[in-house]
Amino acid sequence: MDLKIEVGKRLAYCRKQAGYTQKQAGEAVNMTQPNYARYERGVYELNYYQIKTLCALFDVSSDYLFGLSKDIGRN
Repeated sequence: MDLKIEVGKRLAYCRKQAGYTQKQAGEAVNMTQPNYARYERGVYELNYYQIKTLCALFDVSSDYLFGLSKDIGRN
């Protein structure tokens, strides 16, 4: 499976588990809801700043986000 798609699925799961909307998550990384949705669909790749910010926002590890761990790794 394409890594962007896998990360997008995990990103959507983490966002929902944390109780955020796409708009709220997008605002955390300075983008609009439609742009954020493209990350969840695997159209765009996250940059380092976005990864760090979203992992902190959703309280998950980057290893989980990238599929390196099955443990969500809450901090």
